[in-house]
Amino acid sequence: MKREKVVLVGTGFVGMSMAYSMLNRGGINELVLIDIDKEKTKGEEMDLSHGLPFAPQKMIIKAGDYSDCSDAEIVVITAGVAQKPGQSRLELASTNAKIIKQITKDIVASGFNGVFIVASNPVDLMTYIVYKESGFPKNKVIGSGTVLDTARLRFLIADYFKLSSKNVHAYIMGEHGDSSFVPWNHAYIGCKKMIDIMKDNSHPMEDLQKIHEGVVNAAYEIIEKKKATYYGIGMSLNRIVRAILDDENAILTVSTYLENGEYGEDDIYIGVPAVINKNGVREIIKLDLTQEEQNKLDESCNMLKNMRKDLQL
Repeated sequence: MKREKVVLVGTGFVGMSMAYSMLNRGGINELVLIDIDKEKTKGEEMDLSHGLPFAPQKMIIKAGDYSDCSDAEIVVITAGVAQKPGQSRLELASTNAKIIKQITKDIVASGFNGVFIVASNPVDLMTYIVYKESGFPKNKVIGSGTVLDTARLRFLIADYFKLSSKNVHAYIMGEHGDSSFVPWNHAYIGCKKMIDIMKDNSHPMEDLQKIHEGVVNAAYEIIEKKKATYYGIGMSLNRIVRAILDDENAILTVSTYLENGEYGEDDIYIGVPAVINKNGVREIIKLDLTQEEQNKLDESCNMLKNMRKDLQL
């Protein structure tokens, strides 16, 4: 049997939602949990392990340390502090940057040679830090990017048209945050452009903006109602893991490194459609954007670069 080992760094709500979805889906042989809170991590190991009799396959689940990363295929980083009420994104980024730098050093010191997946926020910045700190090739360091935003978009579009979300092919691009955008000209329902379906059925075009606003506001609404979001991102991380382990060549909007003028950008991690396989990012999918969409992407990138400058990254 093919050996598939995943290490999760950070056993908070997001990390454990991913772990729980992995337990239910199967597909890995070993899951190692690492966190600064050793007691909680041991408790999580026990709690997950007690579900193994009902899981689809045998799996080793254990609370471990950074030495366990040495032979892992994937390390997923969800560690970091959550944004506090009244705290700016810059303050959050400053705190998490220090945490992520140290975690990356510890992982690399183990001899790890797999693929990094980063979900700590602000995710585009934290992925950039892991890339710089690790010295890994760009294809082997990816962030969760706008994978969750894209899932939210597809859910809302499917709900709008009363169709299966499996037949919605649309993407959120840019920063995982308020400056994201939808390239609507590349949104399809089955094999037909969504814009054409809107016109054919006399749907008001303003509804496109409402759908995007629904995506942007989703996190705020969930946090207001239940204090945090974690199931959606947990499933999203599991999806990225599966694309890598199964060598799928799947198209996902991960946070990936642009350096050769792709989308007119360089030296930036940002959410764009990319082909994901066992090596991480195989290639970036280049879409033709309208001038307005390109401006939004530029705005996203400039904002992140300004934050980097403020953080001296």
